[in-house]
Amino acid sequence: MTLIQHKDEQVRFQQQVENAGDYVIPFIEKELRITAETRVLDIGCGDGGVLLPFLQRGCKCTGIELDRQKSEYAERFLAEYIGRGQVEIVNQNIYEEKALDRFAGLFDLIILKDVIEHIPDQEKFIPYLKKFLKPGGYVYFGFPPWYMPHGGHQQVCKNKLLTVLPWFHLLPKPLYKGVLKISGEYEPVIKELLEIKDTGISIERFERIATKSGYTIPLKTLYLVNPIYKYKFGLKPREQFSLISGIPYFRDFVTTCVYYLIKR
Repeated sequence: MTLIQHKDEQVRFQQQVENAGDYVIPFIEKELRITAETRVLDIGCGDGGVLLPFLQRGCKCTGIELDRQKSEYAERFLAEYIGRGQVEIVNQNIYEEKALDRFAGLFDLIILKDVIEHIPDQEKFIPYLKKFLKPGGYVYFGFPPWYMPHGGHQQVCKNKLLTVLPWFHLLPKPLYKGVLKISGEYEPVIKELLEIKDTGISIERFERIATKSGYTIPLKTLYLVNPIYKYKFGLKPREQFSLISGIPYFRDFVTTCVYYLIKR
């Protein structure tokens, strides 16, 4: 069952806009006030929806997106702000030397919304982000923990049963791949889901990498019901129960989303 946002970029963009305005910015502002002076970098900016509420606050923004089609959508949706010189959309790999040459040490805030779980070698990537931050700068992460019921992103499957089947992404890789093939999933979808199986990240591993990389963690919120589900499914967002939030490993299986703000 493909969700409408998977095939309609306008719907996807609007969901991103509302989620960022209603939840992401209020979360960040518990620690960092967002003003026209805040310089923002959105890595994996997709269609640009997360950036729009920051632009509406007057922020100077840069969006980096590796997928050319998505960066073109962002350029179209944010054309007004691009024309003002308030935002730049860059179709580039953040690891490219020219990206570092242009953007090193420029940003007060880096955004990674539903991105870190797609990036390989996170032990290298998370400390690398410090190169783009001003002293005392922050990085926001929002992501689904790998062990949560649909942490494998199986909602992109065409097989209706697989889209709602919880935790089956935790099967051993050969068995997982076999189930996807037998269920008739397309090869590009299988490839994407297997890549996510390699890069999915847990709460514990994220915190371990962030701390080892020299960041502090001034803010975090675990969600029983992901805020984006409000726009996708009409479900009311709900923070995780405090008792469960304090139980390492178990919390990964029943937490659908985490928000973190870490500081250089």
